Amino acid sequence: PARLTVSPDSSQMFEDSFMSLSCEEDGSAGWTLRRSTTEGHVSQCGDGWGRQIGSVCVNSMALERDSGVYWCEGVGGASSSISINLTVTGGSVILQSPVLPVMEGHDVTLSCQSKTPPSSLPADFYKDDVIIGSQPTGHMTLQHVSRSDEGLYRCEIRGHGGSPPSWLSVTDKPTTTAAPTPIIPSGSSPLSSSSSSLSSSSSS
Repeated sequence: PARLTVSPDSSQMFEDSFMSLSCEEDGSAGWTLRRSTTEGHVSQCGDGWGRQIGSVCVNSMALERDSGVYWCEGVGGASSSISINLTVTGGSVILQSPVLPVMEGHDVTLSCQSKTPPSSLPADFYKDDVIIGSQPTGHMTLQHVSRSDEGLYRCEIRGHGGSPPSWLSVTDKPTTTAAPTPIIPSGSSPLSSSSSSLSSSSSS
């Protein structure tokens, strides 16, 4: 499947922000970036939104209506393995969190950003509408994440408002297969050789 990349790497952004998305796959082409907006409109890059430059779709001035699910689609309607949710807000606060799933065991930093300077202010962080901490600089790090850290996150900055919610996905670590134990033929085992040497020396 194609690999969908997003810049900036954040599931939320302010209106009028620049964003670019691309569908990449080694040695292959023909992937199209498509989206389904929160209003249910399905379209591809260049069809009323974005501008295709090579394999990159550029949206130089994102609007709230650009919020939705994005994915790569190949010839014949084959979809990429990952679709992503992007939220563009006209509000004054966003939560910067990874747009792609995070692997178990990795650290994740959440940043609560205000549109008006200073951007880094004391913030409260919530998971599934339950407060999980307050940070003086607006940054919270989740260490060694596991599947239990999956959920809907948002943040609030006093006097500025709150961010929209964003879902944080956590994927399992790839399973490592132990190397098979080599099988030594019985006739050539070290134990058999030493036993035969001992028996021959004792007989002489």
